[in-house]
Amino acid sequence: MALASALRFAPEFQLRIGGQAVPSLLRASVSSVSYQTSLDGADRVELTLVNDKLRWLDHPLLALDREVAVLMGYAPDPLQQMFVGEIVGHSATFPSGGAPMLTVVAQDRRRRLQQGTKVRWFAVPVPCRGNWPMPDPAVAGIVSLEHGLIPILDPVSAALSFLVTGAQVAIAQGNPDTMQTIIRKQMSESDFDFLRRIARENGWEVLVDHEAPLGGRKLRFLSLAEHLAPDVTLRYGQSLIDFTPRITTVGQVAGISARFWLPEIKTDFTVAVAWDWDRNSLDVSISPGFGTPGKAGRGDETITLINEPLSQFTAPRVILSKLLARLNERLTGTGSTIGDVRIRAGKVLRLEGVGEQFGGLYRITSATHTIDSGGYHTHFEVRKEIWFGSIPLLAQGAVRVQVQGE
Repeated sequence: MALASALRFAPEFQLRIGGQAVPSLLRASVSSVSYQTSLDGADRVELTLVNDKLRWLDHPLLALDREVAVLMGYAPDPLQQMFVGEIVGHSATFPSGGAPMLTVVAQDRRRRLQQGTKVRWFAVPVPCRGNWPMPDPAVAGIVSLEHGLIPILDPVSAALSFLVTGAQVAIAQGNPDTMQTIIRKQMSESDFDFLRRIARENGWEVLVDHEAPLGGRKLRFLSLAEHLAPDVTLRYGQSLIDFTPRITTVGQVAGISARFWLPEIKTDFTVAVAWDWDRNSLDVSISPGFGTPGKAGRGDETITLINEPLSQFTAPRVILSKLLARLNERLTGTGSTIGDVRIRAGKVLRLEGVGEQFGGLYRITSATHTIDSGGYHTHFEVRKEIWFGSIPLLAQGAVRVQVQGE
């Protein structure tokens, strides 16, 4: 029984290059494999090989741009495909003593989006009506397909984005200048930065789905506000090895303000949106003129001014995207656990046994899975998002610590 239990928790990984399992000699030469997934950039894999007799130094299997897939898990259970991408770099060490080593780095296909910059508009010419804006889901789809990536959008979020664009067009009809302001423009940006800007303004995150079929080729645009159920539960003293949360009181009521011009009445307006942590509510203040408006929230709020051209149509999305980014950095943390393939960027992690303030639901912003001579370990970074405030703390697993005798 003990032997069967030990075998079931034996870390295992597989490598596939060009769709085929690598030769056993190459597999045996890998001393460690590390996979990192993040909301901020391309996922990456780092393979460290013992380069005995320099046999792998110029091997065609490890050539740049070769497709590589990594599967992880525990034997004898089926392994989970964690990553599909392309080899982008090599580094080597030739020590005076000991075996030479070779490190192979691969990234997912989002790296293709980062190459070069473009200037273009995304509009649909309508006879006798001029250029009309293309909905953001369509823009995201076009840019993704240009790089061989299959766009997959959350149906509800996509529908809302289409509705918002339709409402803007309905209001702007008959005013060509206003219509131009709501057309998506890529201004000397990489496709990666352009898609991230669209995603932020729609409340989406952009992730590559590595699971089969078509692993590594599916680009998902996810609305995190609609994904609040926990994917993984860890408990301190049991499955959670360590956890280091960080909370800041800077900007207890964080605010963003912006200026826009209303051509119909030829007047500047400044709008401020702030979040009150005590009341879990948004406060909005609008005032004519340029500068910080009256008071949005309490009197101690931190207001950041957006210094970029906006209109009454673009201001709400831009303000909220920048505000949410600040709010979701108030409570963050890092931790580790025994290797768990379920822990990936974008997933929801439920932490128990760490008190009421630091327990509950978190969004995983990055995770690193490592298999080496020390076994299989997963390190993660998380953030507490304001969306989780709609769920009672008890239901989240955030329970106040009770000390016996006190």
